[in-house]
Formats: sequence, structure tokens, C-alpha cells
Amino acid sequence: MLETGGQLWSIGELATLCGATVRTLRYYDQIGLFPATGRTDSGHRRYSEEDVRRLYRIRALRALGLSLEQVREVLAASPDDAGAVRRLLASQLSALRDQAEQALRLQRQIQTLLDNMGDAMPGVDQFISILEGMTMYEKYFTEEQRAELAQRRDELGPAAVEDARTTLASLVEEGLSHLSAKTPVDDPAVRDFARRWDELGSQFHSNDETKAVARNMWQENSPELSAALPWPADRLQELVTYLQRVRDAG
Repeated sequence: MLETGGQLWSIGELATLCGATVRTLRYYDQIGLFPATGRTDSGHRRYSEEDVRRLYRIRALRALGLSLEQVREVLAASPDDAGAVRRLLASQLSALRDQAEQALRLQRQIQTLLDNMGDAMPGVDQFISILEGMTMYEKYFTEEQRAELAQRRDELGPAAVEDARTTLASLVEEGLSHLSAKTPVDDPAVRDFARRWDELGSQFHSNDETKAVARNMWQENSPELSAALPWPADRLQELVTYLQRVRDAG
């Protein structure tokens, strides 16, 4: 019997409205998941506002990865009230946020590739090196820590990041000269060098936890990480050890 109160939609109108196909809606009807509220005298399906809300729930649950049978079970166990819809909306919002975070991670990865290209097309070995570096980065830093580091870089801006790279290169040369001269770790000049090194690192790390993770990543992967740097990996490792001795000395 055809419902007369409220707005009604034909199957074609509802398919256009929600972006589904008529074939899909007919199939949902055939399996009893989404029957039409009523039919015209000539047998054409007509859908009500309540049907529209049910269809939204079906499509939202499908978007969350549930099978049709699982959707049926959820709808049977959870009445179509405000609380049930609120929980569904919260779940869908959480899933969308996860997808957005994945998109941001992909964006950062692509930006890393672009940043390492320069003006010339890198060779396959360079692409492999970059990809290995990204894998290593994700292995050591949590998702939250990676987001924090990316935010710090964005806040500093490209000019400040480039200045930091120049300063770091100068500090490395200064530290290696102290190593070669075997300057005592309690020497005031060395302490000043270590202070400036740590201050530079603090621009990119807001807490000691990410600093410790970065040091651990370097210690365990210094040959790979230093492959593209102009200093020998063993000397850089000696410098990192030397810096820690200076910190321990007070």
C-alpha cells in the first residue's frame, strides 16, 4: 500500500540522490535489506524519508568495510534512533580521519622524493635510498611523533630549515676538528659547541623523547644514513659518541 504522508521518491530518483545504481537498490530490496516502504498501483517502488535514513546507514556501514550480512545484523540489533545514528556517524568520522592521516603521510613521502630530486632525475639507487630512509623513519618514530616533527618543520619554514642545514654542516666540521685535536670533553669551547648543537636540534624536537629516538635511529643505522653525507660514517659515529661524553660530563 502506498504511503501518502511525507515526501516519497521513486527508485530512480533515490538512486540519483544517493549516488547508487538502480540495480543496487533493487538487489538490496530482493535480499530484504532495503525494501521499499510502498508501491504505486502499477507496482513501482516508492521510498520514504525513513528509507533514506536506512539507506544512509547501509552505505555508511558498507564504507566501513562490513559485509551485507554484517550490515543486516547491525541494523537488526541497533534500532534506527538518534543514539544509533550518532554512534555510526562517530565511527564513520573516525574512519575518514584515518584515511586523511594516510593521505597526509603519502603527501609527505611524495614531498620527500621531490625534495631529494633537485634539478636532475635521480637514479634508481637514489630512489631506493630515499624509500629505505622513509621506511626507517616510520620504523623508529611513532605516527604522532612524525606528525609533530613535520609540524615543527612547517612552522620554521623552508628558509629556516635551510639555515639549520648550513649551521649543522658548520657544527659537524667544528666537532670533527675537536675530535682530531682530542680536545677534553670538559673544555669550555667543547661545552659551548655541544650547547649550540643541542639548541639546533631543539628547533626540530619539542621534547627529549623524539631526540632520544633520533639518536637511537642514527646509532643503529649510521652507515645508511650517512651514505649521502660528505663525511665518513665512522667519523660521524665518533662525533655522536663524543657529544654524548660532553653531555655526560656536565
